[in-house]
Amino acid sequence: MQTKNYLIITTLLITLEYSVSVQATTSTIISKVENLIAQMTLEEKVGQMTQVDFKIISRDGTLDATNSIDPIKLEDAVLKHHVGSIMNSPTTPDNQAQTVGKWRELQQAIQAVAARSRLKIPVLYGIDAVHGATYTKNATLFPQAINMAATFNPDLSFKAGEITARELRASSLQWNFSPVMDIGRQPLWPRLWETYGEDVHLSTVMGQRFIQGHQGTDFSAADKGLTCLKHYVGYSLPFNGKDRTPAYISERMLREYFLPTFAAGIKAGAPTVMVNSAEVDGIPGHANYHFLTTILRDELGFKGFTVSDWEDIKRLYTRDKLAVSEKEAVKIAVMAGVDMSMVPFDFSFYDLLLELVKNGEVPVARIDEAVTRILTVKYEAGLFTATKPPISIEGNFATTYATTTNRQAAHESIILAKNDHQVLPLKKDASILVTGPTANLLSVMNGGWTITWQGDSEALYPKVKLTVLSALQQQSTGKITYVGGVNFNDSIDIARVVAEAEHHDYILLSLGEKPYAELPGNISSLALEPSQQALADAVLTTGKPVILLTFGGRPRIITSIAEKAAAVVLGFLPGMEGGVAVADILYGNHNPDAKLPITYPRDTNDIVHYDYKPIEVFEQNTVNPLYFFGHGLSYTTFETSHLQVDKISMGAQDTITVTVDVKNTGSFAGKETVLVYVNDVAASVSRPNKQLKAFKKVALEPGETKHLSFTLEPDDLSFIGVDLKRIVEPGDFIVMVGNERVKFTVTR
Repeated sequence: MQTKNYLIITTLLITLEYSVSVQATTSTIISKVENLIAQMTLEEKVGQMTQVDFKIISRDGTLDATNSIDPIKLEDAVLKHHVGSIMNSPTTPDNQAQTVGKWRELQQAIQAVAARSRLKIPVLYGIDAVHGATYTKNATLFPQAINMAATFNPDLSFKAGEITARELRASSLQWNFSPVMDIGRQPLWPRLWETYGEDVHLSTVMGQRFIQGHQGTDFSAADKGLTCLKHYVGYSLPFNGKDRTPAYISERMLREYFLPTFAAGIKAGAPTVMVNSAEVDGIPGHANYHFLTTILRDELGFKGFTVSDWEDIKRLYTRDKLAVSEKEAVKIAVMAGVDMSMVPFDFSFYDLLLELVKNGEVPVARIDEAVTRILTVKYEAGLFTATKPPISIEGNFATTYATTTNRQAAHESIILAKNDHQVLPLKKDASILVTGPTANLLSVMNGGWTITWQGDSEALYPKVKLTVLSALQQQSTGKITYVGGVNFNDSIDIARVVAEAEHHDYILLSLGEKPYAELPGNISSLALEPSQQALADAVLTTGKPVILLTFGGRPRIITSIAEKAAAVVLGFLPGMEGGVAVADILYGNHNPDAKLPITYPRDTNDIVHYDYKPIEVFEQNTVNPLYFFGHGLSYTTFETSHLQVDKISMGAQDTITVTVDVKNTGSFAGKETVLVYVNDVAASVSRPNKQLKAFKKVALEPGETKHLSFTLEPDDLSFIGVDLKRIVEPGDFIVMVGNERVKFTVTR
């Protein structure tokens, strides 16, 4: 067990240029919560710990075409069962997204009933707005998190959080189940794209900035909203790559790679945490007292409330066989530290927890603790004083500024991985054959949690947004021919593609994945679908320059295609502006400046990370991914030089300043991200070959040089030692930027 001293170092993961003023719980709020708790019945308290899906209050309890609320069911949920939270979007057979007006109407109806309750405790409504207000029609939908990480632009992450919160609040929504602070180090995992990539530092910075934009210094403000850190902790490294399956993570690895991002989110002020749906080392997340209480509360100092994921308390009994009954499952989860249960389709948690308390199996003190946390967040969010109407739609929803910011994010998130003989950018009058299953769909650029849960209902996507094909057609002055299917699964006439290639200068081969979210996205191999590989093999024999473009949430194996293609563009999930952004990059309207936030594997079992251990390249071992983390080309060239440190010897508690020059040595204006890596030369625990500790993105005109300065803190030189405590050991360290290296020594 760690001491609380761990908190001091772990939460000081990074010194940011922007420092958020984390909202403090005032003595007034504490007093109000204590007064309210004193008046509450046990039933009212347990109700606050209960979260149900919208289906519980919907008319007929089915996929109702009108999405309307059944007033009797709403009263039963709020007045009889005293539910503290409702979540999710109303669901019709073909849609989930609601208009702004419909959301306002629904929220007004729910809060009106809450206002009739004995103590008038408002309902906290939760929604998955993972890349914008995903369940509000015509909202600004940004690149997914993996793409936002590829921008290496923290300010864009801040703006995405800011705009998302504003559009949620315009919809009368306030609690966002985002960001995902899991670290993406298992490329098979179908939720990889919801992460900020494989690196601790990058994920920390991008996640913190999103939270700061979303919440500001006061998340009760009319245009701000609450965030929720997901999915605490260890969810993202399933051994077999499939969602909601076991992870085997040592305590050292947990503290080195998986806890720091959550510590950063807590430091940024996130008031809620969602629990890991799976298990780590045999202990399901919802039963893990060590994670949920000892570490989260005692070490990381989290003061908000925890919420279960979908039906996962029940699953301690039905799936995990950890409990002998559903009642015991409720007891285990609540006593482990779960404050609110996403039940979601009944009141079983409410009924069983009442029994447990009345039987003395769960102490009232634990109930009071959980409810205090929930009510405190509701007061901090201003829910008890929310008498004024939501912010106006005009000027706050789908604005020109939001669209411009979204397009910039898409531009900066698309990676140029290969560009032989500067085949790109293309001239506008170039004759291009476009083929492949992802060329003419919006859904493949957005992925899951877009309009619907799976994000695969192409017919629901806004017609005003452009696919890659339509964006090329809009910009081109030459010949654009498309040979493909109407839907992703349609077969493509390969013979026709090959014959048509004779009449074009270039082939744009657009491959990738169908949209998916969570379990439906499970796959057994990263290999491309055979039909796509066959299409690629055929077009590569035509002798025409092939530009490979890919979309999807994870790195599908493209090695044999990429090696023969003239250019490779990795799109991942760039959002609603992705089509325009790709066309702008192909035609040179935007100079690409994204970098990979993951290491792209060369083969299905060739899974390594950039921060590999020395043993991985010892003797006959090799590390040879297709593209390393941080890889990304430009239409210009950059050079770093004059790497220096301000001291060659320092104490373990000192800081050190790193300076370097970066120059645009090419003929185009562009942006370059300078990455600062550190290596601990020798330590009592084996250390990675390098770890990212700082980065900065700068815009440079041709021939322009900028002098950059970075400050490394003691924590940047630390690691989890033999005794599982974070330490800085004396010895030599190497700073690496580009091709330069400089050494310094830490003394006692």
